[in-house]
Amino acid sequence: MTRYILIGGGELKNGETLEIDRYIAQEAKKAAGSRRACGLFLPTASHDCMPYYNTFHKVYTGMFDIKTDVALTVGREVDPVKMEGKFEKADFLYVGGGDTVFMIEQWERCGLLPLIENAVRSGKIVAGLSAGAICWFEDMYSDSVVAGEFRMYRGLGWLQGKISPHYNERMLDFDRILLYNKFCAWGVENNAALEMADGEAVRSISGGGKVYALDASDGVHVKKTIL
Repeated sequence: MTRYILIGGGELKNGETLEIDRYIAQEAKKAAGSRRACGLFLPTASHDCMPYYNTFHKVYTGMFDIKTDVALTVGREVDPVKMEGKFEKADFLYVGGGDTVFMIEQWERCGLLPLIENAVRSGKIVAGLSAGAICWFEDMYSDSVVAGEFRMYRGLGWLQGKISPHYNERMLDFDRILLYNKFCAWGVENNAALEMADGEAVRSISGGGKVYALDASDGVHVKKTIL
């Protein structure tokens, strides 16, 4: 089973996504069984910002007793054997926020993408926030190339449809694009997460935000259903 937990936004360091993080940790522990669960953090979208990883470690180890590791690829040679070992040991991946377009390109350049794809196909939980939530879809609404200039970019295409993170902040513009192009999509607010299993939405997890299924296929108005 492929399984994604996709967080629309929120500050990990401020505890804004804590309810979602608790759920991820709980599911990781189930997957680990009698072993101590391990989470692998991918900070590629933030250009391997180590304070970001330190926050992840502080939350997941300090609060949930989960062992953590980090996959660093930016500005360095990647040891494929060592990196593969990190992925094999992980019970879940956590992909941080930042520059989505750079992240996908860097994964392709450094050879990380096959390891991620293998982890997904083998049933490891994949969690991600903002960039780490939207990269898996066919199309993603982002300002990755020019800050403040939002448009649709092609994602990896491992999940069908289109998605906007931070939907509470981008609702009007995203809805307008959907309506003009008669799209169906997902809008995930800050402090909310969409869980997908085998390509289907199974639940939302909220720390205060909401997840919307959006349908503009009639070209007249955007229908919104809260998951």
